[in-house]
Amino acid sequence: MDIKQIIAIFPRDFLEAVEQKLRQIHVERVDVSKVRGYGEYRNFYARDWMVDEVRLDIFTRHDEVDGIVKAIVEGAHTHLPGSGVVAVVPIEKFFLIRTGAEATPEEFWPNQVAQTPA
Repeated sequence: MDIKQIIAIFPRDFLEAVEQKLRQIHVERVDVSKVRGYGEYRNFYARDWMVDEVRLDIFTRHDEVDGIVKAIVEGAHTHLPGSGVVAVVPIEKFFLIRTGAEATPEEFWPNQVAQTPA
């Protein structure tokens, strides 16, 4: 299976910049969730160390991973602790709920296949 999952977690203040970068490279499908957590950066003076962040989940083809990761890092990069993380995870199986069957990349990204020159 040539599908990968990109998971990115970063401060929600950078979501718009990351979205713009992803649109520029024509990423079709992105899921965004609000999350709370702490890691490298903690506010020791706060009662609750948790901070509001966003999590992006993107399923993509293996050959598009580097461009997507670059876009996320460029959009959320601050040079400061707590800027976030990006992980790339291999996908063993991928199913479409609509069909109930294992999906091919062509089924999940039909617009990209149609745009590919023969």
